[in-house]
Amino acid sequence: MCWMVALLAEDGLQYVYRVYAPGDALYGDLFWAAFHCHDESSRPRASDLFDSAQIWALPVSDARI
Repeated sequence: MCWMVALLAEDGLQYVYRVYAPGDALYGDLFWAAFHCHDESSRPRASDLFDSAQIWALPVSDARI
């Protein structure tokens, strides 16, 4: 399953990360996966406040390509 996690950063922008995890994944685990991905980049520091993140699941498509 695919999750989207939006993190606020010090530059005032919001960075969105795609996280692949099971449907029953804990939001805290999704947050930290995205935060560590952001932290390893050269972008401005992201907020480490869990409440400032937005997390949502992408709809599953049955279409096969």
